[in-house]
Amino acid sequence: MIQLNNISKHFGLQVLFDDLNFLLGKRERIGFVGRNGSGKSTLFKIILGEMEPDAGEVVIPKGYKIGALDQHIHFTKPTVLEECCQALSEEEQYDWWKAERILFGLGFSEEDLEKDPNSFSGGYQVRINLTKALVQNPNLLLLDEPTNYLDIVSLRWLKGFLTSFKGEVLLITHDKDFMDSVTTHTAGLSRKNLSKYKGNTEKFYEQLNIAEEMYEQTRLTQEKKKKELQGFVDRFGAKASKATQAQSRAKQIEKMGTMEKLDSENNLGFRFHYKECPGKVILETNDLSFSYSGKEEDDLFKDLKITVGRHDRIGIIGKNGKGKSTLLNVIAGELKERTGEIKSHPSLSMGHFGQTNIERLHLDNSILTEISESNHDLGVGQVRKICGTMMFADDLAKKKISVLSGGEKSRVMLGKILARKSNLLLLDEPTNHLDMESIQTLSEEIVRFPGAVILVTHSELLLRASVNKLIIFHKGKAEFFDGTYDEFLEKIGWENEE
Repeated sequence: MIQLNNISKHFGLQVLFDDLNFLLGKRERIGFVGRNGSGKSTLFKIILGEMEPDAGEVVIPKGYKIGALDQHIHFTKPTVLEECCQALSEEEQYDWWKAERILFGLGFSEEDLEKDPNSFSGGYQVRINLTKALVQNPNLLLLDEPTNYLDIVSLRWLKGFLTSFKGEVLLITHDKDFMDSVTTHTAGLSRKNLSKYKGNTEKFYEQLNIAEEMYEQTRLTQEKKKKELQGFVDRFGAKASKATQAQSRAKQIEKMGTMEKLDSENNLGFRFHYKECPGKVILETNDLSFSYSGKEEDDLFKDLKITVGRHDRIGIIGKNGKGKSTLLNVIAGELKERTGEIKSHPSLSMGHFGQTNIERLHLDNSILTEISESNHDLGVGQVRKICGTMMFADDLAKKKISVLSGGEKSRVMLGKILARKSNLLLLDEPTNHLDMESIQTLSEEIVRFPGAVILVTHSELLLRASVNKLIIFHKGKAEFFDGTYDEFLEKIGWENEE
């Protein structure tokens, strides 16, 4: 239904893509993959007409309606419901229930619908924009990172909505599990080209690897043939009896052209450093309660008992704003509990990755300095190795924190954790700002880490891969569950989920 013909886009000397072609078929739901900075969002802007390509054309059928997730926040109505109902078509102006259904699915309460949209946090404001995109009932939903700021319950609802959507979908998300559950095809920007295959991300990368292997075999065969031909030209070009044959072979070489060697793409590769801990239990809490006001009636969690074994994987799950990150900060000692106690083994060494930690990075420091401050015993060579592991090799390690993107700051935080030996990792949404390939590496390392992990995440894939115990924020309280995520869904499940 949408066609891109010979699209090219450059930013100065940087080439994002050249002569790119793409066809979106009827009822196709396509997941877009590619490394951060490969041009996925730029391509979306070109489709929306927000950015002009340097060459090529976008062909959109007449009357074809596109609904897109607006990344900019700008509200004009006094209530959430009125703001969202603006997006309804003329004939649906009074079908407010359509907006209500989506708002409830994305975690808004009935009382929230009458509140000023500007009074909500940034995450919930993005959800309002997402509602405005979904309620339009367009032919195409074009969604750039709709899973950012969604909690696990809202993610499950959105999966169902997109799976049953009657039109076409173009989706960018770093959440592999979410993408694979809703898409029919996967398209990816790699080495300035766009490829599209039927199936999930695994199928896509499998097909891409096969295509690249075939390209490399063809390139090597061509190089060998050119070398043989050139050898003949060099040997007999000056001989009159062989001059015609030499000229013929020289023309053959010219016609072959040049197949460039494929660039290697950087991958985030690392391993958490482990510090031995002899204790079977490395941390436990008794009757743990916390409120920011210090009053019992404002407790985010109360009387919480947690036992962390030295190899445990504990997932903290629940809706946004209920206290998951706060609990992690209390365990880390960054916030003081209202009641209860936290006991830890004498050999305990924590590595804490949190959203608040990223905000506390020293903006004037270089990446090198920031990582070295986590462990003054490390030499410059060792710190540089960690920087390289986090994809800040050579002069990139001298960049100041102040000029880094959110994703780059996340990698610096991971580097700081790598710099110190730990036996308990406290990880608060560690997959935010990472691309799909980096998330895969991180997930594998969390599973492989010999110590214990307490993890706040909305990724069901990561929960299923790594967690053996849970702390669940639901039904107005936090409770400990001794079992896997699938066991929780089977035995308890999320409230209000049909």
